[in-house]
Amino acid sequence: MQTDNLVVFIQGATSMGCLALSVFFLRFWQRSRDRLFAMFALAFLVFAVNYVMLAAYGSLMETAIIIYGVRAVAFSLIVLAILDKNRAPPD
Repeated sequence: MQTDNLVVFIQGATSMGCLALSVFFLRFWQRSRDRLFAMFALAFLVFAVNYVMLAAYGSLMETAIIIYGVRAVAFSLIVLAILDKNRAPPD
């Protein structure tokens, strides 16, 4: 019982950290209007939602395909952001 509460607490803290990173990148995007920062902000927002879903539905949801799908979307956003940044012509 005690470990379940600890797992939910850590997932909540991780979700908060991902949300803070999302706001961090969003702030850089507002200053520079660089798509890299916007896509990173969106990716970390998706990660935050992922951890909230895990905390809300518990370990039963961990093996569900939707959790891996959400993570795949977030990682794909990061890869696309990096590829987009490297392919863009210099200003």
